[in-house]
Amino acid sequence: MTTTQEYGGPGRTGPAGGSAARPPTGAEPEGVAEVLARMRALGAGLPAEDGVAVFNGVYLAVTEAVARRIGDGTFQDPAAAGELDIRFARRYFDAVDAAAAGRRPPACWRPLFQLRRHPGVRPLQFALAGINAHIGHDLALAVLDTCRALECEPAALERDFDRVGGVLTSLEERIRELLMPGPDVLDVADPLTHLIGSWSVDKARDGAWVAARALWSVRRLPDVTGELTERLDAGVGLVGRMLLTPLPS
Repeated sequence: MTTTQEYGGPGRTGPAGGSAARPPTGAEPEGVAEVLARMRALGAGLPAEDGVAVFNGVYLAVTEAVARRIGDGTFQDPAAAGELDIRFARRYFDAVDAAAAGRRPPACWRPLFQLRRHPGVRPLQFALAGINAHIGHDLALAVLDTCRALECEPAALERDFDRVGGVLTSLEERIRELLMPGPDVLDVADPLTHLIGSWSVDKARDGAWVAARALWSVRRLPDVTGELTERLDAGVGLVGRMLLTPLPS
């Protein structure tokens, strides 16, 4: 039986084929504003050194960047991009809520919640493990959620999916610079440098798109869909466990 202690601290409160109407320039969609408010509330309720807080701060920065671009004409279909952003975030919130209630979050999230306070895990590892779970698993399923909600094919979202991915890629280097300790970034023999060099947000994003297309193509075969989803979750969780390997100080 999973316990609350294992996964973390106390609970925290945390038309078909058509183009949706574009919000006014500079506007922040209501649903995205609610997502941002939830992330800020989560961050305010967690110690800064908590691994979930580290990831939450990174994710908040990404979501703020996406929200700005939804209103500035970056996206081909701003309403669809906003819908994807909201459904993407909900999967993270579901994992947070499950862990807070003592339930098992998806396998991709378990390493982060289990090791969130481990003294041998560096902040950059927490950030990348959360990004790995959220992109490698949640993003693929959020594409499916969005396609069902908007009654469209994944291809209708591809261009804006790539633009969201561009935001993630542009922030990855900044994240590494902020969280990478000292001169180790130049030391190829350093365990942390070696570990983070084996993972790429671009590859994770590309894998998420392939997984989304595959799951969409078998959506009328529930047994196959269920098995593929379970294996995706488990595989991403294994990568997360390796990213969170405790390292010597």
